[in-house]
Amino acid sequence: MKKLFTLMVATLLLTACGYKPSSHYTKKIVGERVYTEVEVSLSDPENAVLIKDALNKALYSRLKSKATRKSHADSSIYVAYDNIRFVPLQYNKNGYVVHYQAYITLGFTFKKKNITEKRQIVGRYDFPIRPSAIISNDLRFKAIEQGSIKALDQFIAYLSAKGVLKNAE
Repeated sequence: MKKLFTLMVATLLLTACGYKPSSHYTKKIVGERVYTEVEVSLSDPENAVLIKDALNKALYSRLKSKATRKSHADSSIYVAYDNIRFVPLQYNKNGYVVHYQAYITLGFTFKKKNITEKRQIVGRYDFPIRPSAIISNDLRFKAIEQGSIKALDQFIAYLSAKGVLKNAE
């Protein structure tokens, strides 16, 4: 009986206090249809494809927003690939690197009507490699994709916080 009462009080508090998940506020700002554009870097053109796919996947999985053409979009997100670097994190007893961290720096610009938000975010991704091996293209692409997804998550969280502030005003 005591457990049932505690459960009912907890349910009542969570539903009565007006709690809404952060994705609710972000979706209000971003909208249902989003136009995405990724600036292609001349030094690494294949990264643009990875980042664009990661952006569209993140928008759909986290906000249920759909990528669309610019003319049909509620808002736009532009991503510029600024920098990537790989930093060794761990060495084995022979001095070979066995663990790296990738730093992917992306510049985001969000536009909706007269609102423009710009943010530069660094996404990080740790990954192991075999001793005395070099970073293969597969590992490099995976690191860029995963680091980009983490940067996108940070940007979505930033927009969510902006949504909370706009809603509070």
